[in-house]
Amino acid sequence: MFKALVLTQEGKSTLANITQLQESDLPEGEVLVDVAYSSLNYKDGLAVTGIGRIIRNFPMVPGIDFAGVVSESADPRYKKGDEVILTGWGVGENHWGGMAEKARVKGDWLVPMPQACNAKKAMMIGTAGLTAMLCVQALQDAKITPESGEILVTGASGGVGSVAISLLARLGYKVVASSGRVEQNSELLISLGASEVIERSELEQDSRPLEKQRWAGIVDTVGNKVLAAALAQMNYGGAAAICGLAGGFALPTTVMPFILRGVSLLGIDSVSCPLEKRQAAWERVIELLPESYYQQAAQTIELDEVATYADKIVKGQVTGRVLVKV
Repeated sequence: MFKALVLTQEGKSTLANITQLQESDLPEGEVLVDVAYSSLNYKDGLAVTGIGRIIRNFPMVPGIDFAGVVSESADPRYKKGDEVILTGWGVGENHWGGMAEKARVKGDWLVPMPQACNAKKAMMIGTAGLTAMLCVQALQDAKITPESGEILVTGASGGVGSVAISLLARLGYKVVASSGRVEQNSELLISLGASEVIERSELEQDSRPLEKQRWAGIVDTVGNKVLAAALAQMNYGGAAAICGLAGGFALPTTVMPFILRGVSLLGIDSVSCPLEKRQAAWERVIELLPESYYQQAAQTIELDEVATYADKIVKGQVTGRVLVKV
């Protein structure tokens, strides 16, 4: 028997309860993992609270990320004792996820633990950090250099934003962080590497199709009016790496930034990212993140605290990463 957080549906409500399961309850997969840590992402928050209708099939074990040790494997790439990471692939949404002491998954979904990393550090990075690294790499591929100008990070106090700030600062970029809670988060964001912190409300106003140029690049986790306003302020030849919709999935903009300033819109997906690209991003993010990041950008909770923190994260009341010690 092992412990798991199991989501069930009662009427239109989603219920989250700690339950004892057996290995035979787990879904199919080639690799059985003893989970050490999971994490609580925004999408997990939507799933656990039921707000986002993320989960269609119940019961479900949430947790789109986890790290742990292989206990059984029918996949030749993995053997008992190997440390592994899983992020994405619909785990925690369509396939039981990491908020349990054991998980059974496909070998194709796993990434070997990089050197100089462990389960706790991996979950401090998680999907959020992997996504941030993919955003930064996309900006680099678009030839946005530190000399190009300022980089705007929206939703800066969230998981993706906080890692993106650390990575960009480490690479020598001048980073401006946009947050809805400047008074609460300014000190943390500056310590992560932001040179300036601005109120999100500055980007929530209706903007003209083109505004005064300011941003060489954008890492956006918010979407909607915030992204639209930022796009109108982009430098000629700038690029925006977009990966989230915390402010909504709409994009009330025009074609003007793209056809008059040559702006590029770069869509970033970490869920189904190919293994080779995924591994390279993991290696790079481990290499770049300073040790100080692990000291200040995460908090650790237990399984029985997940429901409380899920409510907080969807209300925008959580800063940085939330680890779940399984």
